[in-house]
Amino acid sequence: MNLKKKRAAQVLELAAQSNIVVIGDMMLDQFIWGDVNRISPEAPVPVVDFVRESFMPGGAANVARNLAELGVKTSLLGAVGKDEWGRHLKTLLAGQNVDCSGLVELRHRPTSVKTRVVAHQQQFYPDTGE
Repeated sequence: MNLKKKRAAQVLELAAQSNIVVIGDMMLDQFIWGDVNRISPEAPVPVVDFVRESFMPGGAANVARNLAELGVKTSLLGAVGKDEWGRHLKTLLAGQNVDCSGLVELRHRPTSVKTRVVAHQQQFYPDTGE
């Protein structure tokens, strides 16, 4: 389907008048940024020298963030852990105008964190042994 510019503007205008509740898995995406200057002497893998880290909402939280960025009044319904990562995720979302009042903090369940290691614009994946 080819969406015309005028129709896209109409859709965004209608969306901005909506209230949307996003339900799903809340995640915090962690990015570890670094440089690779050598290969490990123990195994043929690159050694990443840490430069910085950044965080952004992931999973359903990312969907809510994207909707809010489009001007849609957005609320979340889901669970995070009662931990540092859950608080960090809620702070990020609140700063992006996402209503987090529907997020439940659970003591027995940690917040899901997906970590990516990036060096020279390429992601590195840990060997899981599979």
